[in-house]
Amino acid sequence: MRKNLRLLMSVLFAFVAVLAALLAARAQNPPPSAAKTAAQEFKNIQVLKDIPADQLIPVMQFVSASLGVECEFCHVEHAPEKDDKDEKKFARHMMEMQMNINKDNFEGKRWVTCYSCHRGAAKPVSVPVISAEGKVPGMKSVTAADKSTYPKPEALFEKYLTAVGGADALSRVTSRVQRGFVIFGNQKSPIEVYSKAPNQRVSIVHRKDSDSFTGFDGKMGWMSLPGRVHPMNAQESDGIRMDADLAFAAHLSSVFSKVDVEQGEKLNGNATWLVTGETEGKPPVKLFFDQQSGLLARLIRYSDSPLGLNPLQIDFADYRDSGGTKIPFRWTQSRPGSHFTIQIDSAEQNVAIDDAKFSPPPAH
Repeated sequence: MRKNLRLLMSVLFAFVAVLAALLAARAQNPPPSAAKTAAQEFKNIQVLKDIPADQLIPVMQFVSASLGVECEFCHVEHAPEKDDKDEKKFARHMMEMQMNINKDNFEGKRWVTCYSCHRGAAKPVSVPVISAEGKVPGMKSVTAADKSTYPKPEALFEKYLTAVGGADALSRVTSRVQRGFVIFGNQKSPIEVYSKAPNQRVSIVHRKDSDSFTGFDGKMGWMSLPGRVHPMNAQESDGIRMDADLAFAAHLSSVFSKVDVEQGEKLNGNATWLVTGETEGKPPVKLFFDQQSGLLARLIRYSDSPLGLNPLQIDFADYRDSGGTKIPFRWTQSRPGSHFTIQIDSAEQNVAIDDAKFSPPPAH
């Protein structure tokens, strides 16, 4: 367990270091009105030259998760532009192979990704798995006849809205202040979450040496490290916009252009319905509703990258009444290889909060 925690911490520190370096570079060389490409922003980019510069880190995150490796598997530490490692050279070849497979066989649609073969391992498994259950894990059979008995997505959205208190109760909540702790492995840090209707939010984690912020000002998301601010791209902002919506349950029916319902997996022993929502040009969102209570138990959303989708999973628990509405007092946020839990101790509604609270601090 300690080994896994050290691995997890090293991955996060490596990502923070890369982000800090990226932010420092952009602070010294402010981007022009036209977004830079990866080749313009970073050194020695060969395969992914023409992708937007802000997509390079998501690509690296996708490769890391797909192969179950850290940055140094391919890159020289503190000198990622160097080509000293054979793994980096081969990775370029693999990226080209993936693109060519999709181009030549799937009309350019991204059906094959790194994860299709690697499945979280640096070396792909080439021999079929023998399963004690008699079929390959992950296989699922759903027929049209099965779905004919499923509830309509509109009914599930309405049940969720009723479960959290109803539209009127949600409309009476104009702001919320939550205080508690964020738990990461054996580390525990105080956190404050400020929310204001309709869709402003900022969370502040108080660490021993500094504070970190994640916010949405109503239009754009942002993150900050001491002295540096990272503006989120459009996809990242779309995700945090959902978190910031104080009346999310009341707006679900209008969020997606297409929805589908199927039997979800059991979460904490409870059966769920899975609603997959789609919006044209954006990755899908998966919502798991508890079949008995109607409450949202899990949300999975994705950020796109040129090589594949990066998933983010949020599990909600410990629902309690707060100002006439029911909200989760605990949620766990997970990405491949890392997760942390936020446990709320107190929540206040309709507290006066200045809009400046949600604006990113000036970079130094």
